[in-house]
Amino acid sequence: MLEIVSTSVFYEVAALLVLAAGVGLIGVLLRQPLIVSFIAVGILAGPSVFGLAQSEEHIGLLAELGISILLFLVGLKLDIRLVRTLGLVALMTGLGQVAFTSIIGFGIGLALGFDITTSLYVAVALTFSSTIIIVKLLSDKREIDSLHGRIALGFLIVQDLVVVLAMIVLSAIGVGTQSNTAAGDILLIFLSGIAMLVVVGIFIRYIAEPLVERLARAPELLVCFAIGWAALFAAAGDFLGFSMELGGLLSGVSLASTRLREAMAARLAPLRDFLLLFFFIALGTHLDLSIVGEQAPAAIIFSMFVLIGNPLIVLAIMGAMGYRKRTGFLAGLTVAQISEFSLIFMAMGVSLGHVGTDSLGLVTLVGIITISLSTYMIMNSHWLYGWLDPLLSPFERAGTPREADEQEMPDKVQYDVLLFGLGRYGGAIAQRLRARGLRVLGIDFNPVAVRRWQEEDFEVIYGDASDPEFIANLKLSGVTWAISAVPESETGITGDDSRVALIHALREQDFQGKIAVTSHRDEEWEHLRSNGANLILEPFQDAADQAADLLTGSRHPPRFEVIEPQDQKELS
Repeated sequence: MLEIVSTSVFYEVAALLVLAAGVGLIGVLLRQPLIVSFIAVGILAGPSVFGLAQSEEHIGLLAELGISILLFLVGLKLDIRLVRTLGLVALMTGLGQVAFTSIIGFGIGLALGFDITTSLYVAVALTFSSTIIIVKLLSDKREIDSLHGRIALGFLIVQDLVVVLAMIVLSAIGVGTQSNTAAGDILLIFLSGIAMLVVVGIFIRYIAEPLVERLARAPELLVCFAIGWAALFAAAGDFLGFSMELGGLLSGVSLASTRLREAMAARLAPLRDFLLLFFFIALGTHLDLSIVGEQAPAAIIFSMFVLIGNPLIVLAIMGAMGYRKRTGFLAGLTVAQISEFSLIFMAMGVSLGHVGTDSLGLVTLVGIITISLSTYMIMNSHWLYGWLDPLLSPFERAGTPREADEQEMPDKVQYDVLLFGLGRYGGAIAQRLRARGLRVLGIDFNPVAVRRWQEEDFEVIYGDASDPEFIANLKLSGVTWAISAVPESETGITGDDSRVALIHALREQDFQGKIAVTSHRDEEWEHLRSNGANLILEPFQDAADQAADLLTGSRHPPRFEVIEPQDQKELS
C-alpha cells in the first residue's frame, strides 16, 4: 500500500487533487458521471488501495464546508409560497417512505438471518436518502426548479428531520438517560428551530436587502459574506441539533428575496463543486474492500430494495395523492440511494455496542452501490420513464387532480409560437416575439416561473418539454415555430436531453412547423441537426454577431442555418 512520504496535509491534498483530476478525466472520456468518478477516487485513496486519505479531520472539514455551500445555493432558490403549497405532499411522502422502507427493510434483514437489533438498524439506515447528491444531480440537470424536483427537495428535508430525531433518541440511550430526557431534547430542538425561523424572518424583512446592497459594492466581499453566512447557519444548525444541512438551507432562504441572489449563486457554483469533491472522497474512504466478498450477497439484496422498492413507495404515495405517474416516478428516483446519514447512524450504533462493525461495512457497501447506480438512473430518468411508462398506469389516479389545472392548454386560441423554457433567454425571446405581433404560448416546468409570467399578463402554462404525454395534448395545428430555450445540462455525459426529446415528441405528433433549439456548444450542432432541429440558436455567439453588425454597420451571414430563407421572415 502506497504511503505518503511527508506528513504535510498540503502534500496529501495535492495528491488527492491530482488523483481526482486523473480519474475524473478518465470518467469524462468514458462519458461517466463525475459523481461516480469521485466515489472511485475515494475508494482508491482509502486504506484498501493507496492509503492517501489519512487526514480525515481536514478532509471532513472541507466536505462539510462544501455541503454548507451546496445547501445555501439551494436555499437561494427556495420560494416560501411554493413550500406552503407542497408542504402536504412533502410531509406525506417523506414520512410514508420512511415508514414503509423501515418495515420492509426490517423484514428483509430478518429473512437474511440478521438478529432483531441489526435488522432494525439496517432498516432505518435504508430510509435516508442523500440530499447532497440529489441536489447536485438535479442542479446539473437543471431540474431543481421543476415540480418533481421541488417535491423531492421537500420530502428529503422531512427525511433529514427524521434522522435528526432518530439520532437524538440514540444519543439519549447512549448516555443512559430516561425517555423523558429524549423527549426534552426533541422539544428543545423544536423550540430552537422556531427561534431561528423568527430570526431569519426578521432578517429577511429588515436587514437582508440593505446589507447585500452594501456588500455588492465589493464583489469579493459579497462572495466572502455568502460563504461565511452559509457556514454560520450550518454551524448553528449543528449546535442546535437540527443538522448542518438544514442550517445551510436556511441560510440561503434568508437571502432568497434579495436582488443579487443570482450573482451570489453564479460566483459560488465553482467553489461548491470543488469542495464537494472531498465529500465524495470521504464517502469512498469508508469502504473496506477486505469485507466486500462476505458482505456482497446481503448488500446486493438491500441495494435492489433501495433502487427499486423506494421509488415504488414514493410513486404509490404520490399517485394516491393525485399526482401524475410521471411526476411520481421522477421524484421517486431521488430516493433510490442511501445517505451519508445512514453511515453516521450505523456508526452511532457501533459506538453504543448495539451492532458490529460488519454491519457498518454492509451499509457502506450498500451506499456505494446505490449512489453509483442511482446516479445513472437519475441522469437518464426521462428515458427510463419512457421505457417503463406502460407498467406505471396503476400508480396514477384518474384525472390527476393535483396537476390537472396546470396541464390544460387554452381552447379556441391560435398560437404562432410555442416557447419552451422561460428563463432569462426564453423570457426575452417571448417578449420580443409578442412585441412583433406574434401569439406566443410559454411553457415551463418551474411553477414559480409560470406564476411570475402569468402575473406579467403572458400566456403561460406548466409543462415539461421532455414529456411525450404532455406534448401529445398540445394543439399543434397552425403553430409556425416550436422553440426550446431550455439549455443543455451541465453533466457532460450522455443523459436525458430535453431538446432531442421535444423534437421527437413533436414529430411523432406530426408537427408541421419548424423547430428551433438552444445550444452553447458548437460540437452539438451535428447531433441536433441529425435529430431534426431546423434552427440552432446560440445565445452568446448570436449576440456577438449582432454586436459586430451594429459596430461595423454590416450584415454578418448566419454561421449555421438549415431553414429556408422565406421561413426566416415568418419571425421577423
